[in-house]
Amino acid sequence: MTYDLLLALTLFAFVSSITPGPNNLMLMASGANFGFRRTIPHMLGVALGFVFMVVLVGAGLVGIFEAFPVSYTVLKVASVAYLLYLAWKIANAGPAGTGEGKGNPMTFLQAAAFQWVNPKAWAMALTAISVYAPDQTLWAILLVAALFGAVNLPSVSSWTLLGQQMARVLTNPRRLMLFNWAMAALLVASLYPVIWPA
Repeated sequence: MTYDLLLALTLFAFVSSITPGPNNLMLMASGANFGFRRTIPHMLGVALGFVFMVVLVGAGLVGIFEAFPVSYTVLKVASVAYLLYLAWKIANAGPAGTGEGKGNPMTFLQAAAFQWVNPKAWAMALTAISVYAPDQTLWAILLVAALFGAVNLPSVSSWTLLGQQMARVLTNPRRLMLFNWAMAALLVASLYPVIWPA
């Protein structure tokens, strides 16, 4: 991979990792509701789960979708249903450390598994492999995955930190409830390109 291509891949990884999407919105909500430390497994699950996803997509997983086009529809329905469920959980989360909390932060495995129904993660993985590792050699795939891992973890961590800092403002139950409902609404809004593609 040339220096210019590596630089372009790094920029793509940063922009796609730092911009709002289901992972980042959920991490911000988790940081606000549960704090940074309790959200670490969620952050690691996002970062490492996505790295694993890139490796499998590069290793030929995308061929299954090409061989069985109905699998795209199944993935789309599963993605929408699960994101709506997660939005409901965020909307109904209570303050951390009280009996009012109606949930816990995502675990490492839950966050890693979520990548497989996250429309933005699929778009990122497919683009990264098709544009930056078109020959799909093992070295190119591993390089793309490793670079995404190095860029993704600090990016998603910044959203958790932002949520944790917002918790200072969300000191009464009404503000926290409004914040959680806003995060849930944004998560649902992130489905727009999936449900009504251009």
